[in-house]
Amino acid sequence: MASTMDKRDYYEVLGLTREASEAEIKSAYRRLAMKHHPDRNQDDPASEEAFKEASEAYSVLADQQKRAQYDRFGHGGVNSGGGFDPSTFADFSDIFGDFFGFGEMFGGGKRGRKGAQRGSDLRYDLELSFEEALNGSEPEIKFQRLAVCECCQGKRTRGGTAPVPCSTCRGAGQVRFQQGVFSVARTCSACGGAGVVIRDPCPLCRAQGRVNRDVKRTVAVPAGVEEGMQLRLTGEGEAGVAGGPPGDLYVLIHVRAHAFYQRKGTELYCSIPISFPQAALGCDIRVPTPWGDELATVPPGTPSGTELPPLRGKGAPRVQGRGRGDMHVFVAIDVPKKLTRDQKILLQELDRQMPNQNAPHDSGLFEKVRDLFA
Repeated sequence: MASTMDKRDYYEVLGLTREASEAEIKSAYRRLAMKHHPDRNQDDPASEEAFKEASEAYSVLADQQKRAQYDRFGHGGVNSGGGFDPSTFADFSDIFGDFFGFGEMFGGGKRGRKGAQRGSDLRYDLELSFEEALNGSEPEIKFQRLAVCECCQGKRTRGGTAPVPCSTCRGAGQVRFQQGVFSVARTCSACGGAGVVIRDPCPLCRAQGRVNRDVKRTVAVPAGVEEGMQLRLTGEGEAGVAGGPPGDLYVLIHVRAHAFYQRKGTELYCSIPISFPQAALGCDIRVPTPWGDELATVPPGTPSGTELPPLRGKGAPRVQGRGRGDMHVFVAIDVPKKLTRDQKILLQELDRQMPNQNAPHDSGLFEKVRDLFA
C-alpha cells in the first residue's frame, strides 16, 4: 500500500466532490468495486490494487466520524498506518446483495446455509359495484397459491424424512476458496445453497415442498372504499420455503361506474334535470341520495349548470374516520324534444311576451363582438 504522502485523495478515488452525500458515496463505491472485483479481473494486479484503493476510500468516507477527521486533517487524520478497516464492510449485502460472497470477503462471520424464506405476496383484483363500495360488503374470492405440501409437510422428501447433508459443502451451503488476498465464499453448486441433498424426493411436490392449491376466502370490505385502494390479508399469500412464514394477499379494489352518481374521494356529485319554468320561477326538488331522498331548493332564475348548496353528510363514508362526505347537486334545464300542440301555443305566447321578442338574436351581443374586432 502506498505511503500517506503518496495516497490519492479519497474523494478523487471515488470520483466525488467533498459535498457528496452518503448515498452518492455508496453508489460510487459499488460501481468501482463491481468493475475491479478480483472475480472479474483474475490475474490483473492493477484491478486488484484499484479495488483495494476504492475499498480503503469507502471505509473512511462511509464512516461519519472518520470522514470528518479526514476532511479536517487529510490522510494523517485517519488510519495513519495505512489500509482500510474491515469492520466497515460487515454488512456488504446492503450494497451488493449476494454478489461475489462479500459477506465473508473481509473476514466477516460465516454465512449460514440457505434457510427459511418468506413466501411471495399475491395480488387479487376485486371488482365491486358502486353500492358495494359505499356500503361495504363481504364477497368470497377464489384464487390459487402455493401451499405447504401435505404429503411431506414442506420437507421435500418422501414421507417427510430428513434430507442428507451435502457432501460438497458439508452442509454449509457454501464453498470457500482463496482469491488473491481475499477469502471468497460461493454458493454451493451441488445443493444450490441449501446445504442438503434430496435423495428420495416427495412424489407429490417433486421435492419443492409446496404445491398449487385453489383457495376460497371471504374478504371484509369496509364501507367507503374506492378505486385503487388495497386491502391486505396477512398470511394469505404463498407458503414460505423451509418453514419460512407465508406471504400476504393484497386485494386491489376496482369500482364500477354508476349511471347517476360521480365520486371524488368522499364527495358525491349528481345532476338533477328541471324544466325551464322551474328554473325561472324557482322550486323545491327531491334529490335521491344513497342514504334516502332529500329536498333541495332551486332559487328563481337559476341558470342551467348551477350548483345548489351541498347536502352535508350525504356523500361517501370515510374509510379511516367517522362520518361521510357531502353530496353536490347541479341542476340542468331539460329541453323537451317533443311538444304537444297546446304546449307549443303556450311557449309561442311566452316567447312573444319575453324581452327582445322581435330580435332573433341579442343585437347587443353582436355589437360587442364587432367592437372587439374593429
